[in-house]
Amino acid sequence: MKVIAINGSPNAGGNTYNSLKLVGDELQKEGIEFEIIHIGNKLIRGCLACGSCSNTMNERCIIADEVNDVLQKLKEADGILLGSPVHYAGVAGTMKSFLDRLFYVAGVNGNLFRHKVGATVVAVRRSGGVSTFDSLNHYINYAEMIMPGSNYWNVAHGRAPGEMLQDEEGTQIMRVLGKNMAWLLKALAAGKEKVPAGPIEPKVFTNFIR
Repeated sequence: MKVIAINGSPNAGGNTYNSLKLVGDELQKEGIEFEIIHIGNKLIRGCLACGSCSNTMNERCIIADEVNDVLQKLKEADGILLGSPVHYAGVAGTMKSFLDRLFYVAGVNGNLFRHKVGATVVAVRRSGGVSTFDSLNHYINYAEMIMPGSNYWNVAHGRAPGEMLQDEEGTQIMRVLGKNMAWLLKALAAGKEKVPAGPIEPKVFTNFIR
């Protein structure tokens, strides 16, 4: 089994990275492969709303950047972990653009992340951690993924790179999340043969204009 984490921070080795790594350390203790992909320092623009991905159905966004390569890696993974710093009480801009396109392409091309295990973590200096955590969880829920919890919201505090490691509660949250994610991955793998997943329902799109 393998979990791939997405580091949405501009800093490769900052508090978001350390939060993801604490979760990954627990996964690896349980024999689960773990990889962190850093996209927070890339030039990734937002969705063009062009509809190309739903017309071609080739599992690709028309914008040629990291989204397409990472999508194929995540498609093969058993679990996905999303991590972002807090910018103005929300998801960092590059990460938001990346996730908007990634999850939309995956969704319209057969709901590629359906029933994978998905979780999110947030690193913050002071405020806005819970609102950012909530925003990241929207992607997990939208994709029909299965989310493990921890013993509090998955938010760790720190300003300078690595400072979150001094947040005793925050580090425990990440460790517990890793343990629970490992258990859920193994439980789902053990039960798939006995309880196969039902068919995907075609998505119904509506609006409120009458």
